[in-house]
Amino acid sequence: MWKNVFSGNKEKNFFDAVATRRTFYGISKESPVSDERIQEIIEHAVKHTPSSFNSQSARVVLFLGKNHDKLWDITKEALRKIVPPENFAETESKIDSFKNGYGTILFFEDNSVIEALQNQFALYKDNFPIWSQQSSGMHQYVIWTSLELEGLGASLQHYNELIEAEVKKEWGILDKWKLIAQMPFGKPTEGPGEKEYKPLGERIKVFK
Repeated sequence: MWKNVFSGNKEKNFFDAVATRRTFYGISKESPVSDERIQEIIEHAVKHTPSSFNSQSARVVLFLGKNHDKLWDITKEALRKIVPPENFAETESKIDSFKNGYGTILFFEDNSVIEALQNQFALYKDNFPIWSQQSSGMHQYVIWTSLELEGLGASLQHYNELIEAEVKKEWGILDKWKLIAQMPFGKPTEGPGEKEYKPLGERIKVFK
């Protein structure tokens, strides 16, 4: 079984964490840390991750146990309606790989906060939805990297339009919360795929 050499290593620095955060599709219904620790990671990220105008528009939902399983059952049935039967086996296998995890984190943005800012600062009206997405991305990255530091593997999924209405109905989530992404996670059962890097000289410019 693949092991993260940094699991449980509290001395791992920021650059190490950035470099080793990866996408894991092979995950199990085990966790090397407690549910309380996972919640603590989420709470710390939501409290301290920046947002434009300190809007704090991020909303996060954690699914564990049967709620995690139900989320991916809902996703599977939504996909069954649009994927041709002859192609569904591959889709089902992919969704089952997420359901095989320990839990899922859902990332939302509260549109009521964004709309209030648009009304208050009309000059920046068109920017607030963009800044909201940027802040959500930071929340996702902070939590993703933090989970990996604890020995958990995760990936980022986007079945938003397919499942948003059903998720809100099932769990009583406010209509103004816009679903941005889903992050299934669990103890890794296999390593991440190889990653190629384009030359930095083509991606960075420095002017002195």
